[in-house]
Amino acid sequence: MPTNNVTRFLDSRKIKYTAHELPPEKLGAIEAAQILNVPEAQVFKTIVTTREKGKPVLAILPGDRSVDLKSLASFLGEKKMSLPTQKEAETLTGLQAGGISPLALINKGFQVVIDSACESFDEIFISGGQRGINIQIGVSDLIKLVNAKIGEVSKAE
Repeated sequence: MPTNNVTRFLDSRKIKYTAHELPPEKLGAIEAAQILNVPEAQVFKTIVTTREKGKPVLAILPGDRSVDLKSLASFLGEKKMSLPTQKEAETLTGLQAGGISPLALINKGFQVVIDSACESFDEIFISGGQRGINIQIGVSDLIKLVNAKIGEVSKAE
């Protein structure tokens, strides 16, 4: 089973999870779902969003949906939210695109919003903090660990 800082953190907190190894290139959530042989809606992606003032927000949403910036802004009480470029997202998080994970950014001051679609599942799949590792974790454990808020922040692509 692959190990990294995220899996060591989960182990130290006695959290039940399964780490899945994927090809090391940048994969989208849809491709990851196909490799893992699970529904696309169950593989969640982490989208870095920025607001006018303050730390970026990590929006966690189903692989087959896209972030709804208006809904996210209104949910957070912000005037507007923006999408940084891939390079800016990597600079803001210190992680490679395809490996950006709320679990790798715990205690780094990022606010996390998980799309309410997560409530349809007991477990979801999210990035393990680096390309090639995907974590299958209980939704309630993930919400607690990353102190997430749940809201309708995605729309059909």
